[in-house]
Amino acid sequence: MTQPQEIEVLARAEASFSALMPIIQPLAAEFNTRGHHLYLVGGSVRDALLGRLGNDVDFTTDARPETILEILEHFADITWDTGIEYGTVSAEKSGQQIEITTFRSDIYDGESRNPEVVFGDTLAGDLVRRDFTINAMAVEITSAPDAAGATPAAAELEFFDPMGGFADLMKGVIDTPAAPDQSFADDPLRLLRAARFSSQLGFTVSDRVRAAMTDLASEIQRITVERVQVELDKMLLGAQPWLGIDLMVTTGLADYVFPELPRLQLAQDEHHQHKDVYAHSLQVLRQAMDQEAAGEPDLVLRWAALVHDIGKPDTREFTEDGRVSFHQHEVVGAKLVRNRMRKLKYSKAMVRDVSQLVYLHMRFHGFSEGQWTDSAVRRYVTDAGDLLPRLHKLVRADCTTRNKRKAAWLRQMYAQLEERIADLAAKEDLAKVRPDLDGKEIMAILGLQPGPDVGEAWSYLKEVRLERGPLDRDEAIKVLTTWWADRQGQQEQQDQQIHQVQQDER
Repeated sequence: MTQPQEIEVLARAEASFSALMPIIQPLAAEFNTRGHHLYLVGGSVRDALLGRLGNDVDFTTDARPETILEILEHFADITWDTGIEYGTVSAEKSGQQIEITTFRSDIYDGESRNPEVVFGDTLAGDLVRRDFTINAMAVEITSAPDAAGATPAAAELEFFDPMGGFADLMKGVIDTPAAPDQSFADDPLRLLRAARFSSQLGFTVSDRVRAAMTDLASEIQRITVERVQVELDKMLLGAQPWLGIDLMVTTGLADYVFPELPRLQLAQDEHHQHKDVYAHSLQVLRQAMDQEAAGEPDLVLRWAALVHDIGKPDTREFTEDGRVSFHQHEVVGAKLVRNRMRKLKYSKAMVRDVSQLVYLHMRFHGFSEGQWTDSAVRRYVTDAGDLLPRLHKLVRADCTTRNKRKAAWLRQMYAQLEERIADLAAKEDLAKVRPDLDGKEIMAILGLQPGPDVGEAWSYLKEVRLERGPLDRDEAIKVLTTWWADRQGQQEQQDQQIHQVQQDER
């Protein structure tokens, strides 16, 4: 980056810090009065330099945790113990989230990511133990009272960058302060954090970091699945998640955290247009993100877009003419999604929603022009339920063929389906397709007590509702009683056959 660009970046950071001064200057004064230093550190400095500092700022200090807590309880609106045994105390002041941690110089046991907490005495010692150089910069805030006890009008700011983080930030490179193999061995979660920052910032990793990630990928198995899940979600919610995903796949990290993703490289796309299903999946992810509302990333949609075709490797078949098919890959894929996301301890709702979108994403392709009956439209909407808006986005994103005529035709067909849904919704309540008679009415009409027969009757009426649309009450009663009479007749016939068999055996 040229010198004028560097000056521009530093000016953005100074503007960000200036906006925080009403809070950080008196906070610094509290520490300085007690003879301690206070530094903005890590992601807060990085984001300020990038012009994207939020309302959650991190500090480090030479003060011990008990002193930090004492200061914050006096200074902040709310204070809570984030992990005082690890040297961290959190607070909120005027809506600003604050986290302050004592200098650390931890010792790792090489078996878990939980270090033996050792408090440090120097800023340089604290910065060198951090994950990446872009997170190892600090800005000291000095606001010491004068001899008369008056706080100065403006705090002094001093930038510290012993690890070269600013240069890496300007180059868009993710590197480690210490040797990357040691850094990743100390805390294997940093392997995933490298992929996450690549996604969030659009940065590449240095050659030595990539090599260490490849060599130490298996170390991620030391990390709990809950922590892995958090990092995967942060990565997927980044501005360019395909960068983090590809970093995981090419270094072998994905083999241990989501092995279905690298397997997609083995399956050729059925259109013979993409390099492989893996590349197609990343393209679908991009196109799904293009349909998100500005500033509102949709984690469910992004996961569904990424994994919508993970059933293809297990269903790939070649025809006699050399073409490839993936029959029912959406069914297999939905099962794979459920299994993997459950292993990663995702919520039941997340597992259900992502797998259902995977299961439904091919439904549209089963119909050609003019084949969408009212019944098919009702079932499509009913099966999608609350996921229908996401399903629309996923199906549109999945139209990635380079054949412009075919792509235009697919978009036109799906637009027609959406029009059919809107037209039918104007006539019927498609969002809540239910039988025309409820459970109590079914029991009263058929003289039943609560039990399986009521549920079976309710399900039958729902199928009729999906197939034929709304019925008036008299017609619904007629349909119900006719079905019940036929069912009773079949049951009597079956009972007679059983009785006859029993008589013959005697």
